[in-house]
Amino acid sequence: MQIKNTTALVTGANRGLGKALVQALLERGAARVYAAARRPDQISTTGNGGSDRIVPIPFDLTSQSAIAAAAERAGDVRLLINNASTAAFAGPLDADRGAVAEEMTVNYLGTYDTIRAFAPVLASHGGAVVNVLSLLALSSTPPMAGYSSSKAALHSMTQALRPVLAADGITVHGVYPAGIDTDMLAGIEAPKTPPEKVAQGILDGLEAGEEDIFPDPNAEAMAKVWWSDPKAFERTFSQT
Repeated sequence: MQIKNTTALVTGANRGLGKALVQALLERGAARVYAAARRPDQISTTGNGGSDRIVPIPFDLTSQSAIAAAAERAGDVRLLINNASTAAFAGPLDADRGAVAEEMTVNYLGTYDTIRAFAPVLASHGGAVVNVLSLLALSSTPPMAGYSSSKAALHSMTQALRPVLAADGITVHGVYPAGIDTDMLAGIEAPKTPPEKVAQGILDGLEAGEEDIFPDPNAEAMAKVWWSDPKAFERTFSQT
């Protein structure tokens, strides 16, 4: 898919990777970017000629009515980037059940509801769905058991949606970044890539037509392990 002159919507657009994606889309010539967030007032519309191309809209992955309202308002979207998510840092046996339920509600069910709401919009003129997952969708790490499970569920749904939406001219892309230097991983000692570089890697993969996008150097390295030796990939994260 070509970015130039397209209309996109990015969830979780007020900070981190979402904010970087909005700017990267503008740099590549997107005609309009709907910047979706719980607090749209926090979204800047300046930079890269974006004052008349960035449209902040309210969005909440825990509210089906808010999702439906966003789909109705952004009826010209051709590129849906599901970036928003949440993470609780806890192991599989000591995690608060409510926190795990929230991760599943936001990261999996909320994104699932978003895709279903926007599918008719995209089907009217073709387009693409990009689901920002994680390497942890492919193998869990004990300190983030709930997050890993929610992303694994979305990975499975991404695969299920691909042949179904293809019938309407919609491509579906899964994104599997390694650590990103954002607020979510603040204070966590791990290799991290700046969100701006990850955003560019995502759009590079999208424009190249890649179904599975590994958008940063750490992710690319781990992808080679995943393809060649899945158990070695699993052991890498189980030791984290």
